[in-house]
Amino acid sequence: MNSPIIAVIGLGYVGMPLAVEFAKKYPVIGFDIKQERVNELQAGRDATMEISSDNLRSVLRSRQSNEAGLFVTSNSNDLASAKYYIVTVPTPTDKNNRPDLTPLMKASETIGKVLKPGDIVIYESTVYPGATEEDCVPVLERVSGLTFNKDFFAGYSPERINPGDKEHTVTKIKKVTSGSTPEAAEKVDQLYRSIITAGTHLASSIKIAEAAKVIENSQRDINIAFVNELAMIFNLMGIDTLEVLAAAGTKWNFLPFTPGLVGGHCIGVDPYYLAQKAQEYGYHPEIILAGRRLNDNMGKYVASEVVKLMIARDHKIKGAKVLILGITFKENCPDIRNTRVVDIVHELKQYGVAVDIYDPWAHSEEVMHAYHLKCFTSINRSNYEAIILVVAHDLFKTLDIRALAEREDCVLYDIKGALPAGDADGRL
Repeated sequence: MNSPIIAVIGLGYVGMPLAVEFAKKYPVIGFDIKQERVNELQAGRDATMEISSDNLRSVLRSRQSNEAGLFVTSNSNDLASAKYYIVTVPTPTDKNNRPDLTPLMKASETIGKVLKPGDIVIYESTVYPGATEEDCVPVLERVSGLTFNKDFFAGYSPERINPGDKEHTVTKIKKVTSGSTPEAAEKVDQLYRSIITAGTHLASSIKIAEAAKVIENSQRDINIAFVNELAMIFNLMGIDTLEVLAAAGTKWNFLPFTPGLVGGHCIGVDPYYLAQKAQEYGYHPEIILAGRRLNDNMGKYVASEVVKLMIARDHKIKGAKVLILGITFKENCPDIRNTRVVDIVHELKQYGVAVDIYDPWAHSEEVMHAYHLKCFTSINRSNYEAIILVVAHDLFKTLDIRALAEREDCVLYDIKGALPAGDADGRL
């Protein structure tokens, strides 16, 4: 009996690692609408740096077959032979922080055109509870002409990818699974269980699985907001926040969160999905949105703290030069999606400050396209009045940062507490 063909829709940070793991055991069709991305993967390169070239090349195949391996394409007609469709497209928010399901709807339309009786469509993209069955399934039905839970079925298995983390990889993180009928749920669970060595958790419904995903990152967002607020309070008191957290952390049940910027495609976005759904039910979430407001304003706070330190050293603010170390949303990763570093840049520019950005991990073209900011990928020494260490790349921890300033009165501000205590003039 031939193995079922699996199609993965969206070959980014989530879809690509999943496609590679499935391809070690099943025939997999990887689909992405960006031809440039497809060309890159076909050549054995992954710009996200989640998959090594050796690992990628070991599973690539040039055409569709019933043998295990990965066929990468941008032609939606190539998806027609699949039995399982796994959707891993982004689910961002718009400029007003409202959920934007456009990529999800377009992916559903693409699948609907090739959907066949007996197929199962599994969504991994983060959504609010109810989105799979209330928003996505109607698109599948409309485009395919098939009937849900009679001709085709759905599942939801929330992604648990941590970009840049080479320890907690896709197969080593327990996977939540679900399906639109008990039979479909069991098939979905068996599929993931065949590659996830950490095991699976079969939820009783798709809505339960959706809700579990959206609260995972909402919980982290709220906890980070709490320590960010503590940092503001302790800074006013002249107390070192990280020392306080280290002392409090000696209690066995104290949660180890640290202050910082909250960006990326999950933690800074998912709470808005839950809040939107809550408001549709007539409930205004207080804690969730309060945490979001506080975390969204941390860039402005950091910029103002740096400017205060510059003034204390008699630096003229307008026309001053500041170096920002890091533009990605987290350390040791090229991902710039929803990075809050740009908030610091924009706020400093409001003061009339000239800002340089240095990040060897980021792709300069992507930074320019997404944020209209120039990012240097090599060291640029200059007469900087201030340097802000924003992203704790391992490279920065070994760098002689003060040597970049070419002046002794340069202000050094450490957002992540990555430098030894006393090396920085200020930190969260």
